[in-house]
Amino acid sequence: MRQVKHDLSRYMKEKFVVKFLVVTGATIAMVTAAAAADMPRAQPVYQQAQVGKMPIGKTPIGKTPIGKAPIGKAPLVTGG
Repeated sequence: MRQVKHDLSRYMKEKFVVKFLVVTGATIAMVTAAAAADMPRAQPVYQQAQVGKMPIGKTPIGKTPIGKAPIGKAPLVTGG
């Protein structure tokens, strides 16, 4: 009878140790993830918009002189 009680006690201790290690590992993982989420990140540098200067090659549609508009791809013509 004493041997059975001793084996049961040892089994319970081992089970407790395994549970304790799993919970400890999960807690450390959560704390690590939370700390990584709070770390600062590099933000893009804000540049002031240029007022009154038009970007090159971006003219408004219909505002170019006749015959001076940029030529795009020719339409696809199929022999039918």
